[in-house]
Amino acid sequence: MSSGEHPLTGWTARNRGFAFICAITVLALALRLVGLGTRFAHWDEARVGYWILRYQETGVWNYYPPIHGPFFPQVNSVLFELFGASDFVARLPVALVTGLVPLAAWLYRDHLSDSEMVAFAFFLAVNPVVLYYSRVMRYDVLLAAFMVFALGFYLRAQATGKARYLYAGTAALALGFTTKENAILYVLAWLGALVLLFDHRLLLSRNHDREWTETFVDTTKETGRGLLRFAPHILVALVEFFVIIVYFYAPRANGTSGPGLWKAFGHPSMFGAVVGEATLGTWDKFTGQWVTSQGHAYLPYLQHFITVLEQGAIVVVLLSVVGFIAARYVDDRPRDLVSFAFYWGVVSILGYPLVTDIQAGWVTVHAIVPLMIPAAVGAGVIYRWGREAYEDDDRVGTTATSVISLVLVVLILFPATTVVYMHPQDPDTPSVFGGQRHNDIVQWGQPAAGIKPTMEKVQQVSNANEGGTDVLYYGYVDDQSNYVFYVPDESSNDGPPPAASGWYNRLPLPWYTEMANASVDSTLDNESLKTRQPPVVITRTSREGDVAKYLDGYRAYRHDLTLWGAPTTIYIKKSALRKANQAE
Repeated sequence: MSSGEHPLTGWTARNRGFAFICAITVLALALRLVGLGTRFAHWDEARVGYWILRYQETGVWNYYPPIHGPFFPQVNSVLFELFGASDFVARLPVALVTGLVPLAAWLYRDHLSDSEMVAFAFFLAVNPVVLYYSRVMRYDVLLAAFMVFALGFYLRAQATGKARYLYAGTAALALGFTTKENAILYVLAWLGALVLLFDHRLLLSRNHDREWTETFVDTTKETGRGLLRFAPHILVALVEFFVIIVYFYAPRANGTSGPGLWKAFGHPSMFGAVVGEATLGTWDKFTGQWVTSQGHAYLPYLQHFITVLEQGAIVVVLLSVVGFIAARYVDDRPRDLVSFAFYWGVVSILGYPLVTDIQAGWVTVHAIVPLMIPAAVGAGVIYRWGREAYEDDDRVGTTATSVISLVLVVLILFPATTVVYMHPQDPDTPSVFGGQRHNDIVQWGQPAAGIKPTMEKVQQVSNANEGGTDVLYYGYVDDQSNYVFYVPDESSNDGPPPAASGWYNRLPLPWYTEMANASVDSTLDNESLKTRQPPVVITRTSREGDVAKYLDGYRAYRHDLTLWGAPTTIYIKKSALRKANQAE
């Protein structure tokens, strides 16, 4: 250090990027936590939340692939016990983990410049699709966050040789596997990308007057030395992974309901069955959910996937192409991480429409997040152009890069603001170019706006009701001979999933009635309402004519239980509502 250099100058230069990343992380947490409980629950949130409440009541839980992994049942059941069940508390784990994920950008500092890391963190914080589903009790963004942390920790382990990064990465990877079955697709995508990178090295060897066989041997030796360096730690990390998986996936049981994790501590001979169920017992269910084609037409799902990318991630997609080209053809040699992430993202765009079972905006997260890495490199290119133009007093260049940057920021923040905060339950949303456009980011299982105040009234009258049925569903048989709203035996919904078929039409209402501990029943007989006058009666709006004549003392509230339909009428007894208001 020269005599005139300030002792903190070097430290400040190295950590300026980290300071920006920390500031972005604070912003990300605020964006996710503010108003987190205001949106009415999506169907998937409601069914998972309902069964978590039933798990709390019964103490019985088993892995059931249609509602995905055990992370929410095991984590949210504790949170509900501590803070009470609510939309806010249900979504809190997703909001916190994804709010902290911009910090993961710092783990990539051996492969990205400061400006690129800051851009990566920024995309993770404010991308409209990622931000929207960071405020939903769903696994997709949570899985992506865990995998971003896992990959970052593994990269640091490779760069530093420090085992603590290996253990941290394995913990994040294991937690990813507790969220959703497509965690296995992440690992497969990583392996495929590594094969492509290996092929890069073989091709590049020709430009350095080397035989590809020599490069093959050298790369193999390098990989072997890296693995050998961590050999004892890899074994411990495998045990770590196994312990986390067993803890989360092990069944929970009471009484005579079968083997359970906590029961096994009182009956050690049960541990073998518990561990077997948590590992081999879940493997077929786990892989069967996401590694096979779902048998639907491919092109409509691909078209929907691309439409969501266009609405909520167009900046990431465009900049990822710029970053990939710059890192591959402009730099001295291709950058492994950039190519790795670009291939990972492109394969996800092509592959997920094949394996997903429904058209949903949340699936695009698994392509958007990896593409953020090359997109960060693309943003870094624009930043360097602008900085060089400014330093060279090039007003045209400075103005051009400023305009480009402003347009890109608007294309990110406008849909983030409108979809996430202004229209989170609307089928249409304002377009940045003016007018309205169909909202494909929000999935159809999200009820339309306006229903939450009504369900708050339902909860109020249910809490105030003294004995008997609180909520009665009037159901019917549809054209396919399926029950709608009606369940012959309501007690069949009290245990772990699945529930009776007619119960699913009620979603997301059961989450709210269960939070209020409401007594719920159903009927196919409208004439029973002559004498049966519960505080709340719920039916499809098309069936109002069957029940309205028996409900003179009720007020009708009409809502759509999906984004575009399922019109439903909720009748609330006026006297019950007055009684509830007086009780407060």
